[in-house]
Formats: sequence, C-alpha cells, structure tokens
Amino acid sequence: MNDPTLVSDAVRPAIDKKALLAKYIEERDKRLRDDGNDQYIDLNGAFADYAIDPHTPVVPRDPVTDHVTFAFVGGGFAGLVTGARLAEAGITDYRIIEKGGDFGGTWYWNRYPGAQCDTASMIYMPLLEETGHMPTEKYAHGPEILEQCRRIGRQYGLYEKALFHTQIREIVWDQKRQVWVITTDRDDRFTAKYVGIGTGPLHIPKLPGIPGIKRFEGKSFHTSRWDYGYTGGDANGAPMTGLADKRVAIIGTGATSVQAVPHLARAAKELYVVQRTPSSVDVRANAPIDPEWFAGIATPGWQRRWLENFTANQTPGMAVEEDLVEDGWTDISRRIKARVVTLPPAERSFENILRVWEDSDFEKMEEIRARVDQLVADPETAAGLKAWYRQLCKRPCFHDAYLQAFNTPGTHLIDTGGKGVESIDETGFTVAGKHYDVDCIIYASGFRVGTNLSGLVGFDVVGRNGVKLSEAWADGMRSKHGIHVHGFPNLFVVTPTQGANLISNVPHNLTESGRTIAAVVAHAEDVGAHEVEVTREAQDAWCELLLSGPGRSLRTAPDCTPGYYNNEGKDPGPAAALAVGYPLGAHAYFQYIDSWRQSGAFDGLAFT
Repeated sequence: MNDPTLVSDAVRPAIDKKALLAKYIEERDKRLRDDGNDQYIDLNGAFADYAIDPHTPVVPRDPVTDHVTFAFVGGGFAGLVTGARLAEAGITDYRIIEKGGDFGGTWYWNRYPGAQCDTASMIYMPLLEETGHMPTEKYAHGPEILEQCRRIGRQYGLYEKALFHTQIREIVWDQKRQVWVITTDRDDRFTAKYVGIGTGPLHIPKLPGIPGIKRFEGKSFHTSRWDYGYTGGDANGAPMTGLADKRVAIIGTGATSVQAVPHLARAAKELYVVQRTPSSVDVRANAPIDPEWFAGIATPGWQRRWLENFTANQTPGMAVEEDLVEDGWTDISRRIKARVVTLPPAERSFENILRVWEDSDFEKMEEIRARVDQLVADPETAAGLKAWYRQLCKRPCFHDAYLQAFNTPGTHLIDTGGKGVESIDETGFTVAGKHYDVDCIIYASGFRVGTNLSGLVGFDVVGRNGVKLSEAWADGMRSKHGIHVHGFPNLFVVTPTQGANLISNVPHNLTESGRTIAAVVAHAEDVGAHEVEVTREAQDAWCELLLSGPGRSLRTAPDCTPGYYNNEGKDPGPAAALAVGYPLGAHAYFQYIDSWRQSGAFDGLAFT
C-alpha cells in the first residue's frame, strides 16, 4: 500500500480551507453551552446506584492502623509501575489504596463489550519486558490488559498490603513526626513516610444532565459499570443474548461507544445510537501478534526502544528512519513531517509549522469523512457520522467495525444536531420532539474532567503549615516535573501534565514518573533524609519554563468542537495556562528527565 504522506501535492484534491473552517465553526457553535462541565451529573445521592462495583463484592475487614514506607493512592497503571520500580530499588514496604476491588484502574471498571486500547499494545501495556508477557494482538482487549495489571501486582508483591474498596478521606502532613497521616472511608488511620497520588484523569463516571433522567423505569447503567447480568455475555466477547428482544439506546458516541456499538448492533433487537458530536473514526487494522516475530524483536530493552521510537516519530522536525509501531498516531505525525520538510530550513518557524500541520490535518480529516461514505450504506446516516473538526480537537478513534455497524438492520443513528437528548421519561427518550420507546438506556457519557483537585480525586491533601493542595493550586497546578510540589514534602503526584504531557500514549508518562519517584526515594533513603521537597525557586523556574512553550494551542483551536480536551468549549480561565507539558516536546522531556535522574544530583530538590 502506498504511504498517503508521499502523495504529491499535484494529485491531492483541492481543499477550500475557508469553507472548511466555516463549516467547523458552524458545527462548533451548534454545540456550545454556557454550563460547560456543569452539564454533567455526579454519581452521588440519587444516582449512587450507578457507581456500585458490579465486579467484586466488598469484603469486611478491620481498620488498618500501621505504618508503611510508601502509600500510593490509585491501583491503576500509575500505582503499579511506581510500586514495581520501588520494589526494584529495594522499597517493598508499599501500600496501594484503591477504590475498586482489584488492580487495573480504568481497566478494572471498563469491561464493556469491545473494550480495547487505542494505542498499540506493545507500548501501551506497561512492564511487558519485565513480566515476560507477549501481547496477543496489536490492540489488546480489556481482559488481557486487566490481567497484565494483576500480573504486575503478583510479580512485585503489591497485593500483600493493598487496601481495595477503600477511598481516602484525608491525607495530612504531621511535621512533628515527619509522616503523612492517612484516613479512609473504612476507618483506617495509618501513616506513611512517602505518599504518591495517581488516580488518573478519567476515573469518576459522569451522567448527562438530561431532564427526567431518573424517571426512566427500564434498565439503565453507565458503560463503566456494565451489567452483563442484564445484557448476557461477558467482557471476553460472549454474545449478549439477553438483548435479543430488547430495544436499547446508547447515549454518547465517544471512544467507548465506538468500541461497544458493533457488539450491541449484533445483539439488540433495536439499537438507537444517540449522538451529539460524531467521533473521527480512522482505520485500526488490528491483527494477532506473531510469536516468532515477537521473539525476534524482544531483545533486552525492547519495550523502552519501542516507547522512545513512538515518541520520536511524533516529534516535529525529528528525523527517524524507522516507525516500529506504525499506527494511526504515527500516521498523523508522518503526514505532518512530510509537509514540514517541504519548507525551506530558514522558513521552519513555529507559525509555518502550524500552517503545514493544519494543511495535513485538513487532508486527513477529508479522508476520514470520505471513509464514512465508503462504509455506510445510507447517505443520510453517513452524513450524520462525519466529524467536522480538526483531528486532535477530540480524542481520535480507530475502529474497523463501528461505521459498518450502522448497516445492520435495526441499528439507527439518532443525530441530535449537537443539542443532545431533550428529555427522558418512564419509557424512553425524546430528541427533536420525537419520542423513542426503549427497554434499556446505556450511558456512554465518559468521566469527570476539568474540575478542581479535590473534586477530581475526592479528597484533599494537607501539607506543611496546614496548607491544602487545592489551595496551593487554586490559581493552577504548580510543580516541578508534574511530580514534586513545594510545601508538600515526601509527596509525589503522577500525571502527564507539567511533564511530557504525551496524550497519545499516557502510560509512557506514568512509567517515566515511576522511574523518577523510585530514584528520588532510593536516594533519600540512602542519604538518611527524613524529607525530600522541591524548593520554591526550582518550582517557579519550572513553571516559567512551561509557559515559554506553545501552550494549549495545538488542541484548543478556536474552531474546535466542545469536548473534554477543551473544557467543553468554555474558557477554563488563566489557571489552565499551566496545564501543559515540556516546551520542547515529549521526546525531549524523556531525555531530559532520564539525564536528571542519572546525574544523581536531583537538581531542585532539597533532602533534609
């Protein structure tokens, strides 16, 4: 197959940029709302039943009142990789506090049919080399990813002190004892010398604030709490025979819905896919991984090489001879690079790179829209499924069965023209004045983002002199590396923000943070330090460095349709200026942080 990035300009179809941007703005304006993230409902009070763990029963236990060297909040990738790196450094007195019934984080909760990673397994699944696991396919499905999480937990002894079905109430620094005091909803009260927080940005399910949502008398649930007892089937792909005589609505057409809809289309008597904004859906081209091929590439250090290659391939202006991953993300980058090299070296300014980036994006999105016409039989349905925005305005999706699902008899696209569902009553939902009777409503409405720290993690951290982390970050997150926070000794935050900020492969950010935390803690223990803390000067300097970069402009263009990438189209205020990454890009950050660790000086940190 010819690489589309190598097609000459002479044979590319002409694009009317002015008309296309006008269309983008027209579609954006249909979806703008004054309430931003406030349009969603939290799962509490009357909606608490939507948050119940359907996977693991809560086991009664006595409160814990001991001391550990390191306590980590969150049992997803962040907590697992940090625990693994600490164990390798000899720190095994480690506890993970997790609200779910097992390790896995998002992969514990999200067991909807078809769930799988959108970034290639070889670089998405952490610690493959260390655990000796070969992914079964290029894009692994949820059960395999969940099992990898459990495998890490078993191999590194992380189950031994873990507290599951447990949520933090408060974490408070005790200056006299130089420890963190941790209290939980299970009446635990224990201490830890070090604390890490890695709850992830997408872990609190949200529901759309549709009038009458609680009136519905049929079955309803959020995709992250999938009820296989009702639908039949299981997360491994068994047919959902329970839906054979059911009329089902799924509200939302983001990444989750793109994966679940093909399975629902095969199972349900009638399926209504209720859309406010279509996703861009490019080719996935999933395939099994050949064991013989894998044995040839899985030489020492292979996964780190793959991670670095993936990130390098996405770095504008960086020449990389080989693309090991060859997925939709590197395709985006190859196209941009092919355009950039057409610029004379003297003209490769940031503005000109953005211009050719835009040209490449227009071409790619035209291809994605043309793909809809090729795969969807009904012209009206195809028109409704076309995404009118830049590819990175929303999370890009990749799938080889979603669009085709709309050719299945009984599957209907209910396009709301950007307005969403008008109301829900006892028997169904209403869109544009038309009522649809259904037996089941599934909410593929995503997770809470764009809120304050305590609202996102569900608790606050009280540092030195009684200052809360939410207060310290009232005007925006301030840290060094997105990990160390002044005024909060022995605290480590794990987030892509203010580090590499690599959105295309979030686990790479987390694995590097785990290495950094383990190196800092091991050094502190070696020198007998009671506290490690970033200095105010170092933190301020890092924040100034972050502000010298391009900021959020690449994913928050003024013509972008509303979504969680851009705070639902609402101005997030000046605090968001620091919600960025290293100004030279993710690849440069990973090189920088590795040198910072290897130097042993840990510049900017004070060990006392």
